[in-house]
Amino acid sequence: MIPGPEIGVVIIAIIAALLLYKILKTIKKMVVNTIVGFVILVAANLVFGLGIAYSWIVLLTCALAGPIGALLIILLNYLGIAF
Repeated sequence: MIPGPEIGVVIIAIIAALLLYKILKTIKKMVVNTIVGFVILVAANLVFGLGIAYSWIVLLTCALAGPIGALLIILLNYLGIAF
């Protein structure tokens, strides 16, 4: 027979494992999204010679928004608004 405290510990461990899995799954998607954004920005900079400086604002935008952020930065640079 299993006493009550052990059941509580097992339930808490299962909940912690599920939360950790969900967090790591989200982080994996964010990392992939960030890398794709950086690759798009660097490739556009090299191929089209845009001259976008890699400032902390540009890097943060690519890191948080991924490919959409990179395309937004490229568009803003092309229109002469920023970067």
